[in-house]
Amino acid sequence: MTTLISYAHYQQRINNFLATKLEGLTINDAQLLEAMRYGLLIGGKRMRPYLAYITGEAVSADLNDIDAVAGALECIHAYSLLHDDLPAMDDDDLRRGKPTCHKAFDEATAILAGDALQTLAFDILANHTFSTNKTPSQLPIQVKLIQQLVHASGYQGMCGGQALDLAATGKKIPLSELEILHSLKTGALLEASVIMPAICSGQITSEYKKILSEYAQLIGLAYQVQDDIIDLTSTEEELGKPVGSDIAANKSTYPALLGLQGAQDKAENLLQQALQALTRLPYNTQSLADFATFIVKRSH
Repeated sequence: MTTLISYAHYQQRINNFLATKLEGLTINDAQLLEAMRYGLLIGGKRMRPYLAYITGEAVSADLNDIDAVAGALECIHAYSLLHDDLPAMDDDDLRRGKPTCHKAFDEATAILAGDALQTLAFDILANHTFSTNKTPSQLPIQVKLIQQLVHASGYQGMCGGQALDLAATGKKIPLSELEILHSLKTGALLEASVIMPAICSGQITSEYKKILSEYAQLIGLAYQVQDDIIDLTSTEEELGKPVGSDIAANKSTYPALLGLQGAQDKAENLLQQALQALTRLPYNTQSLADFATFIVKRSH
């Protein structure tokens, strides 16, 4: 298994940042705040924050700025999981080996906790003191970052992808449609995880941003292909939720369309394309390369 340099450090850094943000909130409804804490802090690999931090390192961004980016990304990711787990969506009882938020609390509280975490993401970006106030376009950096996160998380990104996922449940869709679905549902937020740090750097050309986007799109797709593989090959203990849940929900998956070996070959091909993209960047991208390798080689 590929070792991710500074992973534990950045995981602890973002956990501390998020915990501090929650502690700073006025307690209006104690149960709602506890459900937000449950959804945000009970676990998780923190892949998107880690990707933001190592991208920030590569492009010489101020890591205090990346704290806000990483925090906002993780709030969006956590809110999406709270809502995805609901009976109206994926109807899951376990998340990270623990009861899902609507099981630990109730459905209404889980919905509200997700709503509150989503708005917390934008609160973090809007009110963070960034090291630079302006971008090359002269827009305030908060505006550029919020624009990117809106694009990644809303109709044109994650939410749109989830809608396509729900619409595809119970029927077989072609590979091309499955890739579009996952480029929105999973890839858009991973793309934001590299583009938002690039915005914070303030000195990256549009060409290099395009290459970073290409890299992120490739690993976003590879992430989902590997997820589908893991759903077949892992154990419930490793996964923290029931295995075979996609098959049980009658969803199209890469192994279902390509066979297990075909899906593994596709993941490897996406990895090689992502690594090739990184060679076109004038930065130290070893951590980004290691991250791409980790995505494809992980077992849970």
